[in-house]
Amino acid sequence: MKLNEKKTEAGGLTVHTVKTDKYKTNTLIFKMLAPLKKESVTFRGILPYVLQRGTESFPGTSELRRHLDELYGATLSADLSKKGENHIITFRMEVANEKFLTDGAPLLEKAVQALSELLLKPLTDGKAFKEEYVNQEKRTLKQRIQGVYDDKMRYSNLRLVQEMCEGEPYALHVNGELDDIASINAENLYAYYQKALKEDKKDLYIIGDVSEEDAAGYIEKYFSFSAAGEKEPVMESAGKKIEEPKEIIEEQEVKQGKLNIGYRTNCIYKEKGYYALQVFNGIFGGFSHSKLFINVREKASLAYYAASRIESHKGLLMVMSGVEVKNYEQAVTIIKEQMEAMKKGDFSEHEIAQTKAVIKNQLLETIDTSYGTAEILYQNSVGDTDRSFEELLNGIEKVTKEEIVEAAGKIELDTVYFLKGTGGQE
Repeated sequence: MKLNEKKTEAGGLTVHTVKTDKYKTNTLIFKMLAPLKKESVTFRGILPYVLQRGTESFPGTSELRRHLDELYGATLSADLSKKGENHIITFRMEVANEKFLTDGAPLLEKAVQALSELLLKPLTDGKAFKEEYVNQEKRTLKQRIQGVYDDKMRYSNLRLVQEMCEGEPYALHVNGELDDIASINAENLYAYYQKALKEDKKDLYIIGDVSEEDAAGYIEKYFSFSAAGEKEPVMESAGKKIEEPKEIIEEQEVKQGKLNIGYRTNCIYKEKGYYALQVFNGIFGGFSHSKLFINVREKASLAYYAASRIESHKGLLMVMSGVEVKNYEQAVTIIKEQMEAMKKGDFSEHEIAQTKAVIKNQLLETIDTSYGTAEILYQNSVGDTDRSFEELLNGIEKVTKEEIVEAAGKIELDTVYFLKGTGGQE
């Protein structure tokens, strides 16, 4: 399976064109990357949503949406993510492929033009964003962050990360910090926007049955970023030295306890050991046939759910489980036993083959969508590597039991966090 990615520099950004006839639509995905920092994380939590509110030509949300409707129902969305110590703003735009329309309207060009206006010509008075929009988005951001505290599964994962990565940028919440929202206004947000446009690492993915030459021409016509000062992704340094694993127990009025355990994998995306780490995680806790699912949830009936996931660019492995207070110690013990079993190679060739097949299917399903294709390819941009999709599939397929045991041997327990229920409602 080959993804035909062509990279060019145009308009002050890196353009990734993926020519494929798999979709009836063309997709534009624009990514802005900057280091995670306390002083900027909340600005970035608000910025994409303010930009979506209006532009010079379409000064309100209704006008902008009407224009998208005129482009045969084009869609536009924004979100935020963390990859390692990097904070990423993403804009996604999907538009019908004009080849399938009878009137042959230049939809791709119009979509590129609309996206460029959103990014480069937002609604301002020359010195500030529209105050009404900024204030509304500040209120929405408060609700978004508060929503994490109200959802105890997400809250417990946040608290694990805060405790585990104390003093590290990764501890910052992706949407920003509640206490910093009040200090943001229309003027300083606009000043930050100008700084981000100049300094962020910018990537644009154009995916669909498109002409690479046409796409490059549209970018040159409508985009013009300063290439000066563009930051490279922050790469995770050598693993943090763990003197003694931490245990944090917090009590709240929740019906069900949330047990989250954090490990340092001492391996990141660009390293060769990443393939083995992925297979390790699949056997350990990534899928329904994994050791955590079978031993913690099924056999011992200790948990409502038990799973693990990897943060590939930070080098973290996180276990998530929902347990009753009385089962806390036993659940921690069994989870630790599954980790020791992995380190000793106590798993079969059948489990390895089964896990590889599930990972492969997952990857193939991911590239079935244009958004998924962009996310797979963007891993290279963040991870400072150039791994093709074929290499990713082949790397997983070639992993040996010895390599999985070696990957397991590097994993260290960092923090055990338990949100202890008191019997109240969740």
